[in-house]
Amino acid sequence: MKDQDKQKNQKRLLEGIVVSDKMDKTVVVRVDRSVIHAKYHKRYTKSKKYKCHDAKNEYKVGDKVAMVECRPYAKSKKWRILKKLSNQKI
Repeated sequence: MKDQDKQKNQKRLLEGIVVSDKMDKTVVVRVDRSVIHAKYHKRYTKSKKYKCHDAKNEYKVGDKVAMVECRPYAKSKKWRILKKLSNQKI
């Protein structure tokens, strides 16, 4: 029973690159993942963009960040920035 409670309380963590910082207190982060094609066994990259809460407007385009799932701040903003990992310019 405790293992199930632990899994429910565990938040998802993702790493990505900030691609837009034009909104107030919000940044858009692109998360890339590698996928292998079922038939051809070729590896390719899939991307997804997430809107993340940035209360102090401190993250800029090109920053590599870690983000964590949280309560909804807005209709499409359900993630917040946890920390900055490095400066990876695009």
